[in-house]
Amino acid sequence: MAVLRHKKHITAVDIRSFSAGANLFFNIFLALFAISCLVPFIFIIIISLTKETDLTIFGYQFWPKHFSITSYQYLSKFGSQVVRSLGVTIFVTVIGTIMNTMFSATYAYAISRNEFRYRRFFTMFALVSMLFAPGMIPTYLVVTQMLNLRDNVWALILPMAFGVYNVLIMRTFYKTQVPDAIVESARIDGAGDLRIFAQIVVPLAVPGIATISLFTALGYWNDWMNALLYINNDNLVPLQYLLVRIQNNMDALVKSASQSAQLGAAAAQIPTEGTRMAMVVIATLPIALTYPFFQKYFVKGMTIGGVKG
Repeated sequence: MAVLRHKKHITAVDIRSFSAGANLFFNIFLALFAISCLVPFIFIIIISLTKETDLTIFGYQFWPKHFSITSYQYLSKFGSQVVRSLGVTIFVTVIGTIMNTMFSATYAYAISRNEFRYRRFFTMFALVSMLFAPGMIPTYLVVTQMLNLRDNVWALILPMAFGVYNVLIMRTFYKTQVPDAIVESARIDGAGDLRIFAQIVVPLAVPGIATISLFTALGYWNDWMNALLYINNDNLVPLQYLLVRIQNNMDALVKSASQSAQLGAAAAQIPTEGTRMAMVVIATLPIALTYPFFQKYFVKGMTIGGVKG
């Protein structure tokens, strides 16, 4: 008996030692992975602050020989337009995220309830619309002719105002995290579906809602294709599409530099590589700064949403 107890004690010690070693290994691995994800963005910031001639002569370096803000000074020439486009992007992102989250969350709640008679039909309807997308031309005809939204800020919002992927995440979230007993108790007490959803379901579903909100906000923030298709008014151009325009104009000027000495001198003064990196910083930094506020809910929401319902 004493020998068995000794063996059990050794086994328990070995398991704890192995567990501690495994945790240390995975912590180090994840820390290195996180650093590897962060380093490229830091590198982009450094390049945007590097003197253009140093980039030409020495290439990309983590610690440049000369720092310069010429790239940001070049972009400052478009200062008023950048501020206006940033305002358009923020408006589109906020309103679009609210609409998409509201539509997706309510739709998902309906098809997650077993007592809803047509839940299978609406589930298949959502899946079919995701698997068989209409394509660019039908969408363009609907937006420009049926809805008449050309040069309208709603053309940047409505095409992305509903997400089937978000619906599937929230449907799984409701089934796994909202107990049926709570919903039934509220219904017995006389609460209607809207009150149950607003006062009981939504507080329990905050992690899931935060997750799909982050996905949707990233989609709206990075979208420039809708602006290319539907927007010609400079006052309605979002930030991402404005940066695409600046990039195209800059490339066109550089390519035509050989046509005349004046154009060649003008093109030589444009910090092309640094400006590209500066545009990446301007486009990425605002949305990256908002991520830490969603991180807690995002991790929990993705973990729960990944469970098969």
